[in-house]
Amino acid sequence: MVLKGISAKICGLNDDVSVAAAVEGGAHFIGFVFYPPSPRAVTPADARALAGGVPEDIYRVGVFVDPDDQLLSTVFATVRLDFVQLHGGETAQRAAEIKARTGAGVIKAIKVAAPDDVDSAQSYKDIADWILFDAKAPKSLEGALPGGNALSFDWCMLAERDQPNLGLPWILSGGLDIDNLSEAVRISCARAVDVSSGVESAPGKKDPERVRSFLALCATL
Repeated sequence: MVLKGISAKICGLNDDVSVAAAVEGGAHFIGFVFYPPSPRAVTPADARALAGGVPEDIYRVGVFVDPDDQLLSTVFATVRLDFVQLHGGETAQRAAEIKARTGAGVIKAIKVAAPDDVDSAQSYKDIADWILFDAKAPKSLEGALPGGNALSFDWCMLAERDQPNLGLPWILSGGLDIDNLSEAVRISCARAVDVSSGVESAPGKKDPERVRSFLALCATL
């Protein structure tokens, strides 16, 4: 018997309506961005208010880019998070320090443009709890963010590896939306996906209907 349904993370939530859509739609993870340059950024107090009604069985993820200890302390003193998603240039040593400091699980984002990028996940195999494969923005992209740029990468680079995650569970991210999700899952064999810009009506503005539609499709795959 083949069970249908892939796990989904709705990232960059910043208002009550979109959080409710993610919860009601069956998201497995919800993500709050603690990176001020992002149009999706929230304050620790915002995140606490938004996460207040989220059921315990939905994982709460804080997305950080090379965070310092002060930021981590402030966030974790304010809101409970299950995972820290590290979306910058954090080394394995730094990821281990953050894991020990916060007591949260670690999702390490690996930015992919070439096969060697996928292989770089090996550095985190003893530290991370999940690996997230996202698209690496080209240097020519003006105003590029560490993530959420609506860019995808060649999913075949994951399918061509027996264990792109080196035995860890992994999440496919980067430019996903309801139009390409089925193909992305078919090619990459992903069993968990992450979406942010693909369910927005404008940068930083989630569309509740797009959130629900994306999650409904995830349940069929």
